[in-house]
Amino acid sequence: MIRELRDRKIAEKLFDGWEEGCIWSAVQRIMGDIYVNDGDKPESGAVILGDFTFFKGKPDEELVTFKPEGSKRDFMIMVPENANWSCMIEECFGEKAKKVTRYAIKKEKDIFCREKLEQIVAGLSKDYTIRFIDEELYNRCMQTDWCRDGVANYPDYEMYRQYGLGVVILKDGEIVSSCSSYSGFEKGIEIEVDTREDYRRKGLACVCAARLILECLDRGWFPSWDAQNKMSVGLSEKLGYHFDREYTAYEIWGY
Repeated sequence: MIRELRDRKIAEKLFDGWEEGCIWSAVQRIMGDIYVNDGDKPESGAVILGDFTFFKGKPDEELVTFKPEGSKRDFMIMVPENANWSCMIEECFGEKAKKVTRYAIKKEKDIFCREKLEQIVAGLSKDYTIRFIDEELYNRCMQTDWCRDGVANYPDYEMYRQYGLGVVILKDGEIVSSCSSYSGFEKGIEIEVDTREDYRRKGLACVCAARLILECLDRGWFPSWDAQNKMSVGLSEKLGYHFDREYTAYEIWGY
């Protein structure tokens, strides 16, 4: 029987060693949910946060096919701990599961060159305005499809103010690029970068991310980065991050 896990100590033990911002958010009971196959001594666990589910422990079919009550999502990105979980996801979802490669970025502290980041920010054209996400911009992002993911996992601005952080670039008052927190954890955030399609390849995402990282450094926060594609890997490396490894994930349609 699947049930929600609320015990932080058990969660820390179950997900120990998996360095992932979204997992930290859930384990620390800040945001996201954890479900297990046994309440007292779980052998399997799933972290669900936003569009992501992370599976760890002993593969469990009931956990793979579990959908929280009331969930209206029809899309999910499932991240298996190992090949055994991958096989179970493929068996359970068949053609609905699209196998993709994502790219883990090393979780390193004290790697950023402040001077370089400041130079990137200073290079922003005067045609644009850069601002931190306040309540007004939070609400605007929530209503804008292409940049909504940067704030959507926070149910209200008060939670975003406490556990989130973000920057937007505006052109003529309109948001054209955003770098914000997909999730928040103790002294850190998981970064989400988006740029409006007609403003891509202008360096705006790099400026947004550089400004956000600088603010994280000032606060003593860790800006965690995970890459969907090689372009995101390249952007992270411009900012000072280092590539770690490829990993397998599954995009589930009709979840």
